[in-house]
Amino acid sequence: MSNPKVERIIARLQRRIAEGAEGEQYEAGQETRVVAARYTKSENWPAAIDILFNVSQSLLKAGAGGSGGDLACLLVDVYNKSETTPDATSKGRLLTLLRLFDTAEPTRKKFVKSVFEWSRKHGTYPAGDPELHHVVGSIFASEHETDEAERHLILGTKESPEILTRMEYEWYKEDDEGPHMAPIYCARAVLPYLLIANVRAANISYRTFISALSSDNKGLSVQDVSSQGADIRIFPSLPLLNFLGLLLLAVQKGNPELFRQLKSKYGSHIQELGGAWDGALEMIAEMYFGIQRPRQSNPLFDMMGSLFGGGGGGAAAGGRPPVRRVEPAPAAEGLD
Repeated sequence: MSNPKVERIIARLQRRIAEGAEGEQYEAGQETRVVAARYTKSENWPAAIDILFNVSQSLLKAGAGGSGGDLACLLVDVYNKSETTPDATSKGRLLTLLRLFDTAEPTRKKFVKSVFEWSRKHGTYPAGDPELHHVVGSIFASEHETDEAERHLILGTKESPEILTRMEYEWYKEDDEGPHMAPIYCARAVLPYLLIANVRAANISYRTFISALSSDNKGLSVQDVSSQGADIRIFPSLPLLNFLGLLLLAVQKGNPELFRQLKSKYGSHIQELGGAWDGALEMIAEMYFGIQRPRQSNPLFDMMGSLFGGGGGGAAAGGRPPVRRVEPAPAAEGLD
């Protein structure tokens, strides 16, 4: 902060918050709204941002989540009006505030939603800023909010796959149905990454998951197989996990016949899932192997909804979007 007047206003409001009771904190929040509105009207964006950020931070630290969250949302509104772009400073303020929210605070959901709406509108990433997705997803993962964590970590940074996969693996360990469920949880990371053409992240997720699985289950039968420069770990008792590993190898080659053979070999096991993977595999077949999928609803939306526990978009989501063919990537590192 460089404006002495603004500094004095912030210091006075922070004293009221620190020394006052709940009602006094609420009044400090309301006064902050009035002062920020005055600076916003005169387009003194730095002053409005400084006041909203600092007072919101103080309120959240004091446990006044409602008032603090209200000012945090107002800060994002000022970002939009001032056309502030996502950079280290602007994102840093928002992430600082996010970490101060109590998990049960109702305004947190509204704040997170507004943050991504802002980053999509004023940033360079149509799905929202990856760093914001990574941090938000990591926070949700630490709180065991798996559905929310998945939605964000899938769109995160290169550090996100390991965090996402660790979360999926911990979730798998809580499943009482045993090791045969391992492929289901592994796929919750691998398939969505393939659907957004992030082959690298899909491979990292697969390797991370099977490494943890092997370490925790010393008695699990494993065969390391090398073929044509590619290494893969085969689990005789877990055919669907083998399918995922072989699918990743097939994606790198981009050979349609190889994909068809893979689908045929593991078809009976895939059918046992009751269609849970069908939409994703149809999309992957078109993206990586040029095999056109049935022209019905929108499998991407349906698949993401199925994987993440929400509803699919279906035909109401706008019909069948064009799919860009993903060219085979250079040979990846060994998968063992």
